[in-house]
Amino acid sequence: MTGRTLIVEADGGSRGNPGPAGYGSLVRDARTGEVLAEHARSIGHATNNVAEYRGLIEGLRLAASIDAGARVEVRMDSKLVVEQMAGRWKVKHPDLVPLALEAREIAGTLGSVAYGWVPRADNAAADRLANEAMDAAARGEEWERSGAAPAPAATPGWSGATTAPTTTLLLRHGETPLSVERRFAGTGDFPLTENGRAQARAAARALKTAGLDAIVTSPLVRCRATAEEVAAATGAPVRVEPGFRETDFGAWEGLTFAEVGERDPDALRAWLADPAVAPPGGESFAQAARRVDAALDELTARHREQLVLVVSHVTPIKLLVRRALGAPMNALYRMHLDVASLSSVQWYADGPAVLRAFNDTHHLG
Repeated sequence: MTGRTLIVEADGGSRGNPGPAGYGSLVRDARTGEVLAEHARSIGHATNNVAEYRGLIEGLRLAASIDAGARVEVRMDSKLVVEQMAGRWKVKHPDLVPLALEAREIAGTLGSVAYGWVPRADNAAADRLANEAMDAAARGEEWERSGAAPAPAATPGWSGATTAPTTTLLLRHGETPLSVERRFAGTGDFPLTENGRAQARAAARALKTAGLDAIVTSPLVRCRATAEEVAAATGAPVRVEPGFRETDFGAWEGLTFAEVGERDPDALRAWLADPAVAPPGGESFAQAARRVDAALDELTARHREQLVLVVSHVTPIKLLVRRALGAPMNALYRMHLDVASLSSVQWYADGPAVLRAFNDTHHLG
């Protein structure tokens, strides 16, 4: 075994059960959260369970092609497939027996495979791929898509995409008492200062005529208050998305960078050197990336080709920009975001994402 851990996310379904069916699968690097490969395919007329097994089989194949000696964690929202593959439930349906055997054969070539159930919201990326495949099957098309994670275009601004993008405007919340003093502010519910509310109103004025289709916000009060100002100015509906909350900084919450350096220098150095390292009692950037990626996949599926404002925090916005650029995780340490700043990313279904603006504060005067 190589010691490397890969995550397989897989899903499948049909319109009608049985009906037009398809599956979607992807493989992530467990340490960084990077999508290494993905595949989706329409499979004609089939049941949900058959499509789910086909998604699992393809996900295991992708993992084996990347690293045959890897430890693999399979995450699916199908309780049936997970329990059957884990050996806790018997495979009874004759259509599923050969598929389960095929999945076990492929799993046997890998270092190890563990199966875990996740809620559908945490399987949004595979669900999106499966739905694209089902849509194609419903149109009577033989459809297939495969590849690695979206990469930036060779020439900035030249994506080669032919579809209309889903555009996200990324707004960092307004000033808080902790941001004034440059303290770690993670999952604590810190309110906006009076200046922070003024900044939120300034952003709202700048976005009043943008034509927002929706606003998605972190559940933390500093973001919700910022989102409320924009909603009041634009009339756009607001939805809370927990995946866009700030990183949990654990024991460092409320401390300055200098204070952490004095109290816990070894942990701080390790955190700065490796995105997979978490603050004591907190969350690593790699862990945060997985939930931010899932939240983005849910957003692009729900708001396809729309203009959406995402009100969030420093880390989630940087993670979205990093994903758009196809940059390594350590790029997070080389970005700066001001309070109430705006950034913009376009996400194409058939091409790479495009960063259109970053840390724009012109609306603050």
